[in-house]
Amino acid sequence: MESLKLLDGEAGDLQAVMLDMGRRARKAARKLALAMPEQKNRALTAAAAQLRARTPELIAANALDMANARAKDLTSAALDRLSLDAARIASMAQSLDDIAGLPDPVGRVLEVFERPNGLRIERVATPLGVIGVIFESRPNVTADAGGLCLKAGNAAILRAGSESFHSSRLIHDCLVAGLREAGLPEDSIALVPTRDRAAVGAMLGGLDGAIDVIVPRGGKSLVARVQAEARVPVFAHLEGLVHVYIDAEADLAKAQKIVLNAKLRRTGICGAAETMLVDRAGERFLAPLVAALLDAGCEVRGDAATQAVDARVKPVSEVDWRTEYLDAIIAVKLIDGVAGAIEHIETYGSHHTDCIVTENAATAERFLREVDSAIVIHNASTQFADGGEFGFGAEIGIATGRMHARGPVGVAQLTSFKYLVHGAGQTRP
Repeated sequence: MESLKLLDGEAGDLQAVMLDMGRRARKAARKLALAMPEQKNRALTAAAAQLRARTPELIAANALDMANARAKDLTSAALDRLSLDAARIASMAQSLDDIAGLPDPVGRVLEVFERPNGLRIERVATPLGVIGVIFESRPNVTADAGGLCLKAGNAAILRAGSESFHSSRLIHDCLVAGLREAGLPEDSIALVPTRDRAAVGAMLGGLDGAIDVIVPRGGKSLVARVQAEARVPVFAHLEGLVHVYIDAEADLAKAQKIVLNAKLRRTGICGAAETMLVDRAGERFLAPLVAALLDAGCEVRGDAATQAVDARVKPVSEVDWRTEYLDAIIAVKLIDGVAGAIEHIETYGSHHTDCIVTENAATAERFLREVDSAIVIHNASTQFADGGEFGFGAEIGIATGRMHARGPVGVAQLTSFKYLVHGAGQTRP
């Protein structure tokens, strides 16, 4: 079968190419569902070796993407997400090796039960089928998404953001080389070969029934479009309006360490803190925490109480409570205890990740129980909101909905299940 030829800048029938890609992916998915774990793992480790071997080429390809992004005047956070260096490429390769080392999720017996009539019923994990992943800026998602889908026995159709076009194409080449070495269909991981946004619309339409689920990974506008237009199920990943609540019974040194890491370790990731809430009964913590953030180069936008502790604090607005900055900016507010914090998070949060810093176990338990987010953390940085940190090898995104997958979407979350019913001649009366 000839390779797809529609590349960036080439004329061609985009809809026909996309439908053909869907048909190829569906055919590949049937083979992947039956692939042995060793074969899938061999493809992953071979792809990881390709990434390492082609690091200089990847850096050169990424330089083209970075130059184009700077010409478009992208934000510093977007440039950080786009950038690749030797360390980040090594991390991508290691993620593929880590995924290969995970237990195979396909065929897991999730439950076994027997009926009074003697029927024995098993619930067994199965692949979802064909997963469409639409993402922006981050070239590493090409490797993570392709690798996770493969491990879970799914074919993947990847649509990378135009900013990462050159980087993603080369990463995809490495994944295909791994598939080839393992004897798996090269169409198992497909990359949409154009920057034309019409390709996104085609995927959202389901490619004539070829796509089983869509995973959007990007900004609020992308996710909103996917949710509005998708004709197939969606693993929604809304923006990370992440909160850190400092309780009156917090340890100040611990709180300062957590807040600085949660906000500033990497400002452009979805687990970065965007709002700090401080218990009014712990107002003594406000000045040192605000000063630490400001001294570290973070802009602080605060309410009247926060402005009063440091002249460098800028006034906060209603919009700030709903803003995912993805930059060195944080909104700060004095709040009436854990109940006030929970209410604020429920009003303004995105159900992504929220944190409490306290030494009071009962208060922590209440926060963990009542905050309705995919990830709720006690006394640790919100930047642990990551599939790799959860031991998933990598993640395809953080699902903030309540159906099927929630939180980091790893290999186990990329499976469905079927029931296997074992009888001995029973018939239904």
